Amino acid sequence: MFKRLFGRRQDAPRTEEEAQREEEQVVQSLEKSRQGVFGRIAQMFQTDDPITDELWDELEEALIQGDVGLETTQYLVNRTIDRVNRYGTKRAREARDMLKAEMVRVFQEQVKPAPPTTPKPYVVLVVGVNGAGKTTLIAKLAHRYKNRFGKRVLLAAGDTFRAAATEQLETWAERAGVPCVSLGQGADAAAVVYKAIDAALEQDVDVLIVDTAGRLQAKYNLMQELEKIRNIIARKLPGAPHEVILVIDATTGQNGVLQAKAFLKSAGVTDVAVTKMDGTAKGGIAFAVAQDIQRPIRYLGTGEKLDDLALFDAQAFVDALFAEDHR
Repeated sequence: MFKRLFGRRQDAPRTEEEAQREEEQVVQSLEKSRQGVFGRIAQMFQTDDPITDELWDELEEALIQGDVGLETTQYLVNRTIDRVNRYGTKRAREARDMLKAEMVRVFQEQVKPAPPTTPKPYVVLVVGVNGAGKTTLIAKLAHRYKNRFGKRVLLAAGDTFRAAATEQLETWAERAGVPCVSLGQGADAAAVVYKAIDAALEQDVDVLIVDTAGRLQAKYNLMQELEKIRNIIARKLPGAPHEVILVIDATTGQNGVLQAKAFLKSAGVTDVAVTKMDGTAKGGIAFAVAQDIQRPIRYLGTGEKLDDLALFDAQAFVDALFAEDHR
């Protein structure tokens, strides 16, 4: 259950009904994963067969196939073996909860405490490669802040390079019922952000969400642009941006993790949002993100509607991956 909130103050409070609905969203979005690799893992640990070296070999193979990544897979398998040996566990069924506990641990190691205060405007910078789902995530965040928490939200169309990016964000802003500051395609992204901050201050906005470009084919220029935007935000609003959310497309697997690493330094990433979880049968990408990117997963994109966004909860996520828990 979503009883532990790993997000920050901006995410709270949630009602029990909201928490339950988000858990159900996560369960539904992981259906393909449960039918695939993680269903196979669940079956491996449903028997009373003795634990053998072959079990660990099969587990390692399955985790790698599930996009967990080699390093994270070895970490999980070795820690589970250590726990099994420490407690003298003999049967596969008895080791299941130990494996799940180590899976949860991967995520919890990246959890950060909430800040003591919430600045106003609270600035969220959203980064990631084109096609990862940045625009949709921004709309979902705006919808969440506005409708769940009653916040005044403003969007900044800082992706001025990609054709139609500004128009797409404006369309999503209209659907979410929030205003959007834009200067059109080809404009100086820094100028858009500067104007948006002024507007946020003038309009007493609670949350400013800034879109950015994601052109990996011009990586150096892109990273320079991101650094420039961060510096402008920091000069206008000391301490901002308060969050830098890196968006990773779950369907891209290990390639998505490699792409994400390019953003860590220049963008100052604080949190990760994994999108399109409903579109892959290899939900293990989340483990690789937590271990390799070393940033906490904040949100899961669970579908295409504005409400299809869930706060990430490690225990609920791992539970949802195991088929026997949700039949």
